[in-house]
Amino acid sequence: MSEQTKKSPLHDKHEALGAKMADFGGWSMPIEYAGGGVVAEHTAVRERVGLFDVSHLGNALITGAGAKDFLNACFTNDLERIHPGKAQYTLCCDENGGVVDDLIVYLRSDEDLLLIPNAANTTEVIRRLQEVAPEGISVTNVHEDYAILAIQGPKSDEVLEALGLPTGHEYMSFVDAQWRGHELTVCRTGYTGERGYELVCGVEDASALWDAVVSAMEPFDGRACGLGARDTLRTEMGYPLHGHELSLDITPVMAKTGWAVGWKKEAFWGKEALSAQREAKESRVTNGLLVTGRGIPRADCAVLDADGNTVGEVTSGTFSPTLKQGIALALMDRSVAQGDEVSIDVRGRQVAATVTKPPFVERGAGA
Repeated sequence: MSEQTKKSPLHDKHEALGAKMADFGGWSMPIEYAGGGVVAEHTAVRERVGLFDVSHLGNALITGAGAKDFLNACFTNDLERIHPGKAQYTLCCDENGGVVDDLIVYLRSDEDLLLIPNAANTTEVIRRLQEVAPEGISVTNVHEDYAILAIQGPKSDEVLEALGLPTGHEYMSFVDAQWRGHELTVCRTGYTGERGYELVCGVEDASALWDAVVSAMEPFDGRACGLGARDTLRTEMGYPLHGHELSLDITPVMAKTGWAVGWKKEAFWGKEALSAQREAKESRVTNGLLVTGRGIPRADCAVLDADGNTVGEVTSGTFSPTLKQGIALALMDRSVAQGDEVSIDVRGRQVAATVTKPPFVERGAGA
């Protein structure tokens, strides 16, 4: 682990639970915990409830008169679609339409917005915003001032209720609340496809909040979950991960995240390039692959058609604990259609797969 690697405010909790740690976006984060592992943690979230430390995710405040309009002219999605108290998935693109980051914007008011970017991209997103922010609008990096705990699964409401925290608000909305006299934000967001919440709290409150959640989960046989389970859960849902399904080389048009683009907006970063791609029907797009043979696909594996021609490349691949078979997301030629039979080159062996539209499993009830 590099000396520059940052540690979550919950690092000691992970070590006490025997977590296997790894560098993720410049942060030392738990991949899985002793006594369970990825499959057990994944199953806990699908069937009961799980707790993730996602404090590596960034935090930035955009404040000042005109802050909402400023941000709306930068990111792809249209903030006019939401109102205060709501959150929105959006993309920060460069002038070529490449994705610098995908992130969530929390709208408190037209003059007060919170951004949660990915860990590795936080500095660059903030740099780009600060570079063009007009006078009177502040872009402040508060990445290390907050911790984020994600409580995900069918029993997540019961866990929050046991803590005296608000539940039941709409998906992609948030409520500011108090816990033991301290302020925190309860967000109805998540990355698992199950009903769940994310708690944004000050770093000084993170340890006590973690312990309280762990205790509240005990009646439901809940588990602390690492980023390994987070990845299998999000892949089953077909959710993109920056650096895999989205990158400076894979645009929203290619990744099929055009639903997060406000095409009718007057301006946003990369609009001209993305509009041209959309009009031209970009030749490569993302699809799902359901493995029918024996083998687990991984990123960068080639996808071949019936004649052995390379028609794509896996961007994310894993074993689905729910389906008990391999699944993948892949960037493929537009000519490849859903239902087509293809093969994936897994270390020199051809593994059969069917092209399918994600999600691979149904979203959880009430998600």
